[in-house]
Amino acid sequence: MLRLRPEMVDDGYQIGDEVPGRILHAKYSRYMQQLANIEPELVEQLAEKGARFTHHSSIAPTGTISLSLANNASNGIEPSFAHHYSRNIIRAGKKSKEKVDVYSYELLAYRHLINPKAMPYSDDPKAQLPDYFIAADDVTPKQHVDIQAAAQKWIDSSISKTANVPTDYPYEDFKSIYQYAYQQGLKGCTTFRFNPEVFQGVLVKESDLENTTYQFTLEDGTTVELKGNEEVEYDGELHSAANLFDALKEGYYGKF
Repeated sequence: MLRLRPEMVDDGYQIGDEVPGRILHAKYSRYMQQLANIEPELVEQLAEKGARFTHHSSIAPTGTISLSLANNASNGIEPSFAHHYSRNIIRAGKKSKEKVDVYSYELLAYRHLINPKAMPYSDDPKAQLPDYFIAADDVTPKQHVDIQAAAQKWIDSSISKTANVPTDYPYEDFKSIYQYAYQQGLKGCTTFRFNPEVFQGVLVKESDLENTTYQFTLEDGTTVELKGNEEVEYDGELHSAANLFDALKEGYYGKF
């Protein structure tokens, strides 16, 4: 503790001394030290009386909040996952997840105000988006960490943020990302890479599904190969091939 907080030595503390929790929190928390530059009286009161909280602030998950309350309007410090993607939703009475199209708020606004035909990754020159329409995969893992580090300075608890990593991202460019996050002072670091060999996440890009092939073995031993975004009827319901594969793998239809 004295090595990590040399100012405690300057204040006369020695090895073996007992320090009240309210003092440690108010005077020697790096976050509270920054707060003292702006609200010194508040910090002095906390040192004297203590607080009912151990941490002052955090950044909560924002993706679901933005979808539920504001039509994908704001992701906080997250860039948009993608400007057009699929969200897997669990429906009552349905054994596989339902794939629902989601559009970013900025894309909807751009289509409403400027170009109604606009779509990401379109081959039609008249439908292409400007270069400034970037999404999570256009930001490198290191840049994700740098943005989180800028916010972490004023957050003494945790931050919910995900560094999205493309499936084909070079391992050499990624392997030190957690060490880099530690060096930047982050309290946590989360990464996500789409991997078709394991279960899907809640959010899935159409391009990932289109570039992934799933193989199904029928009762007669023959196999059928489908792209992840292809629709297939099974047990009287329509599914995307990816969601059906997950449902079978998770055992929702029994052993297969």
